Amino acid sequence: MNFEKIALQVPEILLPNKDVDLHKWSVVACDQYTSQADYWSEVKETAGTAPSTLKMIFPEVFLEDSDGDQRIKNINSTMQQYLDDNILTPMPNKGFVLIDRKTSQTPSRKGLVVAIDLEQYDFNKGSQTLIRATEGTIVDRLPPRIKVRQDAAIELPHIMVLIDDPQKSVIEPLFDKNPELLYDVELMMDSGQTKGYAIDTAELIQQVADALEHLASPEFFTKKYNAEGKDVLLYAMGDGNHSLATAKSIWETIKADALDPNSVMDDPARYALVELVNIHDAGLQFEPIHRIIFNVQPQQLLSDMQAHFSDCTIHRFENEAEMKTEAKSADSEQVHIVPFNDAAGYGYIQIKNPEFTLELATLESFLNDYLDKNGGKVDFIHGDEVVRELGIKAGNMGFFFPPISKHSLFKTIIFDGALPRKTFSMGEADEKRFYLEARKIK
Repeated sequence: MNFEKIALQVPEILLPNKDVDLHKWSVVACDQYTSQADYWSEVKETAGTAPSTLKMIFPEVFLEDSDGDQRIKNINSTMQQYLDDNILTPMPNKGFVLIDRKTSQTPSRKGLVVAIDLEQYDFNKGSQTLIRATEGTIVDRLPPRIKVRQDAAIELPHIMVLIDDPQKSVIEPLFDKNPELLYDVELMMDSGQTKGYAIDTAELIQQVADALEHLASPEFFTKKYNAEGKDVLLYAMGDGNHSLATAKSIWETIKADALDPNSVMDDPARYALVELVNIHDAGLQFEPIHRIIFNVQPQQLLSDMQAHFSDCTIHRFENEAEMKTEAKSADSEQVHIVPFNDAAGYGYIQIKNPEFTLELATLESFLNDYLDKNGGKVDFIHGDEVVRELGIKAGNMGFFFPPISKHSLFKTIIFDGALPRKTFSMGEADEKRFYLEARKIK
């Protein structure tokens, strides 16, 4: 069943059978803990020989290892094995899965697993489609992800897509309908708990579609955002931007390779399984994504930064507490303050009259070109502690960023377009989506 007007498909969702240990089955999104191989070693030890989504994903911490091709072959063969052995089986009826996630930070974050139509998604700059990226998509980062997905038999979603529903009309009312419990699992690595419920009756599916159609009404949209002349934005990317862009790229290739593109419009690759989350959910918190730079000379980087910006000063301090106090007093609308650490200690960069709205955009206007010319690697970090740990090591440098307001996100995307890549995170790393549901894509 498709609701083309709102880019929604009712999917056939696969779940592990009743004999699978869900604690070992479900692991965190592959794009987390990308500088912490020890985390993934512990996940592997926890899963052991049991069926696990770990065996069907490519944790990005290992993307540059030499065994990538063999790892992908193993992923593909495991997917097929799990299908052949009925480790993954379809839900009794096509439908959605209603999610209630408990984390260390919140008692409840609600979501709804659905399939969305990639025909109505465009990750390119200036997109006006119903589904849009919230952050810049780095096309050069897609090939390794495409390599993982292109021959995969199934998809496992860690993608979280936001809806702007202040009246809580789409997801929240479903809990009042006493839906059937599908699973209740304590997640590994002290990452909380998640429950899934079946939303598979015609009445409830239509209820979801009607509520989304109201949000997508051009009249409602225009009044809500004072957006006369703007195309409707219904779904905004939360987590997994590059994963959805990968699915889109593969779908476009399938169409391009077909003698008649209309003949492949029913291909399952046209859709992607995602979890919808209401941006107004009390359990959804926006966290900043910090940066760690590896293999650089911090003092040279700072000197070049001062030369790059017309009014840039560097302030150093003996400890983090003193730096934070001074940085707070220096902050103003006409100044960007970017705290940092390196082997010499803590400090902050002060840039007056910045060109961009966000501190991150200001830093990246310099940093991207600098790293291209001078070498070095950047990683995206959730949580201050990891920056404190890694930033102070020789040859490294850490940058701390403030969070953005989740309540202004949709309007910002509608009027200003996508933000710089990795501007925000929906919670800490251990709050990210854990793999559990799946869907055939071949």
